[in-house]
Amino acid sequence: MSGIRTAALVLSLVAAGCATAPPDPAGASAPQLKVETVASGLEHAWDVGFLPDGSSLISQRPGKFALVSGGQTRDVQADLASVHAEGEGGLMGLLVHPDFANNRTFITCQTHQEGGKPVDIRLVTWRLAEDGSRADRVGDLLNGLPINSSGRHSGCRPELGADGSLLVSTGDTAQAPLSQDRSSLGGKVLRMNIDTGAAMPDNPFADSSDPNERLVYTYGHRNPQGVALHPDGRVFVAEHGPDVDDEVNVLRPGGNYGWDPSRGGTTDEYDESVPMTDLQRFPDAVRAAWSSGSSTEAVCAAEFLTGPQWGELDGALVVPALKGSKLLIFRLNPDGTASPPEIPAELDDTHGRLRAARQAPDGSLYVTTSNGTSDELLRITL
Repeated sequence: MSGIRTAALVLSLVAAGCATAPPDPAGASAPQLKVETVASGLEHAWDVGFLPDGSSLISQRPGKFALVSGGQTRDVQADLASVHAEGEGGLMGLLVHPDFANNRTFITCQTHQEGGKPVDIRLVTWRLAEDGSRADRVGDLLNGLPINSSGRHSGCRPELGADGSLLVSTGDTAQAPLSQDRSSLGGKVLRMNIDTGAAMPDNPFADSSDPNERLVYTYGHRNPQGVALHPDGRVFVAEHGPDVDDEVNVLRPGGNYGWDPSRGGTTDEYDESVPMTDLQRFPDAVRAAWSSGSSTEAVCAAEFLTGPQWGELDGALVVPALKGSKLLIFRLNPDGTASPPEIPAELDDTHGRLRAARQAPDGSLYVTTSNGTSDELLRITL
């Protein structure tokens, strides 16, 4: 038997006017997963990247790197004194450069402080030493992303686009006007050159006189922490709702995803009673591919399972949850809708809060826990 149960969550379809789909009892036939612990003793393991030699590089929110290789975990020395680790902020998303074999660089999202005071959120480029013992800061790829001193809604996940561009999800930092303000970098998905940080020339607002707006790929987001590239080139994001409506969204260039706690600029207060996707205020807002409805799971990362080793799960979208402490598995339909999520028993409140999800070069799925102490790096296969 599979050990997978179907979540009783609400599905909002991509296409306008589609009805909510009921839970699918057929999901109980999905394969059972195998889970093994690759590393332990981590602290709020936020993201993982894979190196050509088979080792795994991990970012930890308090401001630490770890390298896992050959069953051993060791610290990577780096000057991370400027990281402001508070609340949801700190050392966050990590992406290994696609040309790492030649340039040994990787990119992080991290909050930045000066004189003990938070300044902004930055994308930083690092170079890993040949022996993996040290990472040296190369420079800032992009700075000026908004920050909340409490760390609230910091985002921030980098992902490689199908064309080699860098996609980065950013949180609205719980500031009411930012998501709908295209001159702000908060509450967005940004798209840029991975080496220079410059806006891609075919971005939807590439002709804007505002340098921030030129970087914007989509806007109207609350706190997207997961970005996943589908094999066909589509980009999906997983996004935190307030106390309702976590979402999975499919990105459309220039799309507005309808979050506006400023109520059209009529209040400076962060009004979280507004809809996640406000179709009354923004009739053209992009509808969610999935919504959790009246409860939330605190979805954070997103990744597609690809390859024959996944059997009937080939092409499924996996999304780990923090509050829900589980892994959600979505199967996509040809019309662009998603099935109600299935939850493997092996990852249903068995390891606590789940944070990162990345498919390794060998086709297995790696997931991190984010419980604060004794966190783990998990390897998942069929």
